[in-house]
Amino acid sequence: QVHLVESGGGLVQAGGSLRLSCAASGRTFSTYTMGWFRQAPGKEREFVAAISSSNGRTYKLDSVKGRFTISRDNAKNTVTLQMNSLRPEDTAVYYCAARWGVVADTANEYDYWGQGTQVTVSS
Repeated sequence: QVHLVESGGGLVQAGGSLRLSCAASGRTFSTYTMGWFRQAPGKEREFVAAISSSNGRTYKLDSVKGRFTISRDNAKNTVTLQMNSLRPEDTAVYYCAARWGVVADTANEYDYWGQGTQVTVSS
């Protein structure tokens, strides 16, 4: 069982930055693939980024490449999403997720979810 809690959302102007953090419980955090998803009003939950448990390799949605960075600290049981050059279309509720296994980019392949944190980017 993994319990996830996100923090760091807020309101920012276009071009600004935010840093989202996800704190995980449990002693086996290092064995989980960690992902970030987002969901805008009226839209399906969308994959944003993920980081593998085995080698730290990262995967990102094309539209966030060069702007967002995902990282993890297994000693602190945290995963972070650094978001730069934010755009109004990045506005959504951002969710942290965990799965035991290889990296996946669909929401139904993740087993554990946080409660979400709102990110709003004004134009």
